[in-house]
Amino acid sequence: MAEYSLDDLRYLMSRLRDPVDGCPWDKQQSFSTIAPHTIEESYELLDAIESGDYQQIKEELGDVLFQVIFYAQLGQEQNQFDFNTIVSGLVDKLIRRHPHVFPQGTLESRSSGMAIDQVEIKKNWETIKAAERIGKQKQGVLDDIPQSFPALTRAEKLQKRAAQVGFDWDDSCGALEKISEEIAELKEAMKQTDKRHVEEELGDLLFSVVNLSRHLKLNSETALRVANKKFEARFRYIEQVLIAKGSSANAASLEQMDMLWQQAKEQGL
Repeated sequence: MAEYSLDDLRYLMSRLRDPVDGCPWDKQQSFSTIAPHTIEESYELLDAIESGDYQQIKEELGDVLFQVIFYAQLGQEQNQFDFNTIVSGLVDKLIRRHPHVFPQGTLESRSSGMAIDQVEIKKNWETIKAAERIGKQKQGVLDDIPQSFPALTRAEKLQKRAAQVGFDWDDSCGALEKISEEIAELKEAMKQTDKRHVEEELGDLLFSVVNLSRHLKLNSETALRVANKKFEARFRYIEQVLIAKGSSANAASLEQMDMLWQQAKEQGL
C-alpha cells in the first residue's frame, strides 16, 4: 500500500475541485453545504474515541482532517486563505496562549522547566483569550460563543464566561438549590395551559442542571451521553429477554419491562 503525505492529500483535494475533470459532487460544495458533514464527522470521531477502537479513531481522524483540507481549498479558491495560512495562524495563536512554554513568544524559546500551577495556567489562558476578543472588537463578556454549538455545550460556555466576571454561585450547593427552585416553577407552569411557558421553565431547569454539572467539574454533554448509553443497554436487555421468552416490548406490560429493567441494573448494565 502506498504511503501518502499531507501534500498528497492537498493535491487530491485540488483534483476533486478541478473545474474540468473534478468530482461533480465536490465541485458543487460550499462552506455552508460542508458544515453539516463536519459536525457529523466530529461526532463519529467522538464515538470512536469512546469505543476505544484505535483503528476506527485513525479513520475518523482522517475524515475530520479532510474537512479542514476541504475548507482550505474553498478558502484558497476564493482568495481568502489557504492551508498554510490556517496552520500559521494556529501556531501563532498557540504560542501566544502558552507563554509558560514559549516565554519569548517564539516557537524556539523555552521555559526554565519549573513546575507551573494548573490554576494559574487556566487563568492566564482566559486572560489572553479575553484580550484577543478585544482585539477582534468583541468586547462583550459573552461575545464569540457560537450560536451553532449544541445547547448543552453553549450553556456551559455561557456560564463559564459569566463566571469570569463573578456572576456565579459560590459553590455547588447554590447550583443544586437553584435546580429545586426551577423544578417548583416547572410544576407550577405545568398546572397552566401555556405550553410555551412550560417550555421556558423546562429550559431553565436544563440550564440549571448544566450549571450544577459545571460546579461539580463534570461535562454535562459527556454525562448525558453516558446516561444515554446506560439507558440503551438496559432497554436492549429488556428486548433480548422478552424475545427469548417469545414475547416483545410491544406485547409486554409496563410492569414486566420495569422488572426486567431492575434485573438489568442488578447486572451492572
